[in-house]
Amino acid sequence: MKKKILIFTALVCMGVVTSCKEKFLETTPLGVGNEAMLSNKTGVNAVLIGAYSLLDGVGSGGTYFSAVSNWIYGTVASDDGYKGSDVGDLAQITTIEKYIQQADIGGFNDKWVSLYDGVSRSNDALRLITKATDMTDAEKMQATAEARFLRGWYHFEAKKMWNMVPYVDETVTDYVNLPNDKDIWPMIEADFQFAVDNLSATKAQAGRASKWSAKAMLAKTHMYQSDYTAAKPLLVDIVTNGPFSLVPNYHDNFRIATENNSESVFEVQMSVADGGSGENGSWGDNLNFPYGSGPGGCCGFYQPSQNLVNAFKTDAAGLPLLDTFNDTDVKNDEGLASSDPFTPYTGTLDPRLDWTVGRRGLPFLNWGVHPGRNWIRDQSFAGPYTFKKFFANSGDNAGAESPRANANNYRAIRFADVLLMRAEVAVEENDLATALTIVNQIRTRAATEVVKNADGTPAANYLVKPYPSFANQEYARKAVRFERRVELAMEGHRHFDLVRWGNADVVLNAYIAKEKLKRTYLNGAVFVKGKSEYFPIPQAQIDIMGSNVLKQNP
Repeated sequence: MKKKILIFTALVCMGVVTSCKEKFLETTPLGVGNEAMLSNKTGVNAVLIGAYSLLDGVGSGGTYFSAVSNWIYGTVASDDGYKGSDVGDLAQITTIEKYIQQADIGGFNDKWVSLYDGVSRSNDALRLITKATDMTDAEKMQATAEARFLRGWYHFEAKKMWNMVPYVDETVTDYVNLPNDKDIWPMIEADFQFAVDNLSATKAQAGRASKWSAKAMLAKTHMYQSDYTAAKPLLVDIVTNGPFSLVPNYHDNFRIATENNSESVFEVQMSVADGGSGENGSWGDNLNFPYGSGPGGCCGFYQPSQNLVNAFKTDAAGLPLLDTFNDTDVKNDEGLASSDPFTPYTGTLDPRLDWTVGRRGLPFLNWGVHPGRNWIRDQSFAGPYTFKKFFANSGDNAGAESPRANANNYRAIRFADVLLMRAEVAVEENDLATALTIVNQIRTRAATEVVKNADGTPAANYLVKPYPSFANQEYARKAVRFERRVELAMEGHRHFDLVRWGNADVVLNAYIAKEKLKRTYLNGAVFVKGKSEYFPIPQAQIDIMGSNVLKQNP
């Protein structure tokens, strides 16, 4: 199901007042979608599609700050990436990157409005379903379960951003007094549980939620509370009985031609050349292209960190350097002109690096060899790397309304994500054999496809191998978490993973201590435990509701 936009056009009475009959004031204008007109099967589906359409974060006024990819909050606010571009462009993101709590940054309000608009649209659907007379009980139940899945999704996103947030259901009528004085995890769980109990196991359209999508989100909800006991049966069920498997090649998770594949548990659908303006094409990420002569021609944001690139180094046995990966850097071309000679790093690397990061001297999909500095806006500010993972091949976005509109779906929940959560649970139960099997399954897949030069030879010295064993629980925990980082790098999860693991302050302050020697704008940055885990409640919302109703985070 590609994103569709519902447009309701109200007819305005033109001319002098006397030309309008008094009856006009009592008549619903043609084209206005009121409750009576929408309380039927067609109307319910249209409103439900409207709720789905906000999953990408675009449609309520925001773009970059409300993107479903969470590139700002999940990656830039972690050790995986930088804001990118140059020092002055969207400097508010640098403020977020440095963990400065500034509630009046407009982007926070963009994210809030987008998520609660999604909640509102889900609730609109729920109210209409009860009044529709042309829907069977089974159709009503399916639609209700989809709407509650979406309501749970939007609240989940708000919860992981701000922690203490209002929960809004279909009975709420006062939208100005919405206190954030309760932990809403139980309400989110209830929405996802209802979806688990009532959604079909198969989808009528690829972009809709299924019972399996709901199980994955309910499991993730438990994981965010470190409730491994509750998460385990859901994860075991998905892994054992679900219709999912790892696709043979890692990069098939990020190609337009292989969307909605066997590894897709839930994808946010994107489209171009659909009669719109390009906003259905991953528009929240439209800044995240190489600069200058690179594909897209703008804007140089979302650059991978040196720390992330270093995490893909492997030893002679093809294993990651869990404790020492950041001691020395993978060689890069920072400070060199594209015309200067440069030989890329020759040490061993996990091949997932070059499906995730664009670096000089290696093929950038089918766009040619990455030239380095000519594709970077300001190397001295944000380093030598470009984002690559969700980039489309040249020719894949035929007819796109903009060179930065991208029909590549956002893989919101991959089976690899589910497997790694299952491995986390196994580690916490000290079931190291299960954790080892899962991690090795993912590492084995990582080796099946590598970036190649035009002559068919590997573009770098790739070496990734399974672990022979996990010596103890501490080592296994470290290995599983590290695997999650490299497997899901630049997909918007890292900050939130560190927060739920409770080690964000340790990891991110160690990251800053070294990275600020390269990225001097990070001087003064500090992650404060008990404060920096969550973003500030948007000041604009506090101003609307009052600080006695909507309370700011610590």
